[in-house]
Amino acid sequence: MMKRRFLGGHGPAVSEIGFGGWALGGQWRPQDDAVSIAALHAAIDAGVNLIDTAAGYGDGRSERVIAKVLKDRRADQPVVATKTPPAEGPWPPSPYCRWEERYAAAYLRDNVHQRLRQLGVQRIDLLQLHTWTRAWNDDPQPLMVLRQLKDEGKINLIGLCTPEQDQDCVVQLMRDGLVDVIQVVFNIFDQEAAAQIFSVATETRTGVIVRVPLDEGGLTGKYAPDHTFPPDDFRHAYFAGDRLARVARRVDAILAQCELFGILDRYDLADVAIKFALAPTAVSSVIVGTRTPAQAARNARVSDLPDLPEPLLRELRRHQWRRGIWYGGK
Repeated sequence: MMKRRFLGGHGPAVSEIGFGGWALGGQWRPQDDAVSIAALHAAIDAGVNLIDTAAGYGDGRSERVIAKVLKDRRADQPVVATKTPPAEGPWPPSPYCRWEERYAAAYLRDNVHQRLRQLGVQRIDLLQLHTWTRAWNDDPQPLMVLRQLKDEGKINLIGLCTPEQDQDCVVQLMRDGLVDVIQVVFNIFDQEAAAQIFSVATETRTGVIVRVPLDEGGLTGKYAPDHTFPPDDFRHAYFAGDRLARVARRVDAILAQCELFGILDRYDLADVAIKFALAPTAVSSVIVGTRTPAQAARNARVSDLPDLPEPLLRELRRHQWRRGIWYGGK
């Protein structure tokens, strides 16, 4: 049975396994909308009630597919989290970007209304700014605009997705009470959120959604060192150069450790990775990218598996990998 956790001090109870909707936009390889709809229904049937998407996932295509499913699931409506990107410019925003040019009030209002239309809803359960820069922390006017939209009933919860190269930029925002939910990268390779973010989230009762628990597929163990992704697949850039070969070597070491603990008869590597991401008590939900009904059912079943033993968790923490950010190098 799917376990649930509260999405912070102000949010609802959500499934600890969430549905990641990026692939529904067709940016991981060609995707059939009928398969996407079937995957969403399979996930909801398995107890998943948190679906994460964004304006940028196929230029709204992911949202439109989700909207079709929402019409059919009125009796068991999931919590839908979507994202507003900044206006055109560097991604992530540079320290020299002005919020007035990237998240102006008029732009934010227009984009939020687009999200409402795309999803076919009157209110967005969770609206997240898709990226940020610490340069705006002392004058976070975009979050003030979202607060106004929240007061107007257009948004239920305000969220922020951390920029990978500076995830700690949300610490001040949490302590200032400006966000209800944060979305962070946390997995066996990238464990920086454990340094301060999780403790501050607990202190401030901020909801935490973990993304990239499988390192965009690297922590599934499915890909050989010489595997290549087609140019229209996001992973073609993510695993550029020798990065996949380096991932494969590290995966072999993780599997060897799991073998010593005798758990591979019940867990596969993806199960271990998801359970690792769920281990911190501050985490509300872990969103796993999903394309098919089989993947939806497989991801949901992880909630039923026992937690990883603490000695194994301690060993897995040794596999933190301080590497470059994917869009700036290897």
